[in-house]
Amino acid sequence: MFKIGDFARLNKVTVKTLRHYDGLGLLQPEKIDSFTGYRYYSASQMPRLNRILSLKDIGFSLDEIALILNKNMDLEQIRTLLELKHLEILDRVKNEQARLSRIETFIKMYKQEEYIMKYDIVLKEIEPVRVAALRDTIPTYSEQGHLWEELAGHIEKHGAKIVPPCMIIYHDIGYKEECVDAEVVEPIDGDLPDTKRIKIKKLESVKEMACVIHKGSYQTLHMAYNAISKWIEENKYEIIGPQRELYLKGEWITSDQDEFITEIQFPVRKING
Repeated sequence: MFKIGDFARLNKVTVKTLRHYDGLGLLQPEKIDSFTGYRYYSASQMPRLNRILSLKDIGFSLDEIALILNKNMDLEQIRTLLELKHLEILDRVKNEQARLSRIETFIKMYKQEEYIMKYDIVLKEIEPVRVAALRDTIPTYSEQGHLWEELAGHIEKHGAKIVPPCMIIYHDIGYKEECVDAEVVEPIDGDLPDTKRIKIKKLESVKEMACVIHKGSYQTLHMAYNAISKWIEENKYEIIGPQRELYLKGEWITSDQDEFITEIQFPVRKING
């Protein structure tokens, strides 16, 4: 038998770790000397310790490990837990990859000094256009894909032709963290029936639309929004309707997010006085 210090050294763990496992009922000493209080472990306990360490290494918490080891789970139950852990880690990796992508965007942006890039804001008169539109509340600005799929499916089903560019109209006043009032819009040519959710209508003309073009990832769209907001304020205009984002070039053309082209539009009018 081994004293706790020797057992810890042999298994490349700390004495503190073994005491912690003992307290949780994960790995208790085989013997405790009633006189000295020394803890003794045997070689036969090494496989259990290795099982604890391997489960911990793949992401299981100590509480989960205790459940696995102390409840005498059968192979099917253990397999189910492993599959759930697999899905959990995959989701975590996906989130971390998205975060890495955002970091890479900022690195690129600051290296190229894009953070001080200048945007040209122009005023346009926008002609009326016949569209198919689907308006709904989405959790966040990025979670709009299902609306596009539903709208495109309806258009395709009835053989109408989409006339680019597509756009999204945000009807909220100001920025929202969640529950965004969004309307996805496809200009169309051809006959198309309404549904309870999809409406065929005409977007009215806009006499003065402040517009800015952004080239790059959607993650950096805020730069264009900052530029156009500043221009509207400095030139004494006011916003009189919902903003639009027109997707001129996106993932359906290129996988390089630096090549995406988006136009942001705000209907405005000059402030008197």
